[in-house]
Amino acid sequence: MDSAFERHFSELVARERSGHTAVVEENLLYVWGGYLSIADEEVFLPSNEIWVYDLERGVWQVFHMTGEIPPPMSGTCGSSLNGHMYIFGGCDDNGQTNQIYCVNLTDGKYTWRKIIHENGSAPSPRDKLSCWVHKGRLIYFGGYGHKLLADIDDRNRSFIVDEPSWVEHVFWGWNNEVHIFDPMHGSWSEPQTHGRAPAPRAAHASATIGCKGYICGGRVMNPVVPHSSGQIVAYTHTGSRQLLVPVWRSQYGLQTNE
Repeated sequence: MDSAFERHFSELVARERSGHTAVVEENLLYVWGGYLSIADEEVFLPSNEIWVYDLERGVWQVFHMTGEIPPPMSGTCGSSLNGHMYIFGGCDDNGQTNQIYCVNLTDGKYTWRKIIHENGSAPSPRDKLSCWVHKGRLIYFGGYGHKLLADIDDRNRSFIVDEPSWVEHVFWGWNNEVHIFDPMHGSWSEPQTHGRAPAPRAAHASATIGCKGYICGGRVMNPVVPHSSGQIVAYTHTGSRQLLVPVWRSQYGLQTNE
């Protein structure tokens, strides 16, 4: 690599952003989507580009993306599985979505593919949810989004309505649902959970250790005002239990070190 070319890449830096998604594949960090605040307005960043940071060399590159490109959005949930980045949910100019897309990160083509599931029912539209990978499946938890009145079950309290935000038969709110997507079979499922469920929330963080998924923090709703939760909850894929309580927080990261 000549010095001019190397200098060009050393000066290239991804734009500042919020609400984006990022995954790591081998020694590369992939960053996609999000928004930028300009003069008190939130402007979505282009969805037809992906930024790649080499963790060893400390340089950025940007690549053009093709295929069934998702709309520019923020608050989507991204995960890496078998060399592919999957994104689900998020909020675009039309509101929350429940679409799922994937892109191969290893072939150098960066071609998006919109996934049409073959079995089960997709979760309702939502953003600011969390996810992790377990045995080749994508596990999604929580988020903020909307449901039709007919789809809200008051008995299990898995969806808490944001009272100021509803129009006719469409209600917005937080949920604590667990949904599983199996890319191999293109199927959605919603397992029955056990134990004391965490409060419905959004903008929380998640991580995995072994066969357990952990969630912490996020925005939750009490009867008076939305607030943040600092509680850590472990999900064992057969149920959940509550653990530690650090200082409350939302919209942050959680990382394990095995």
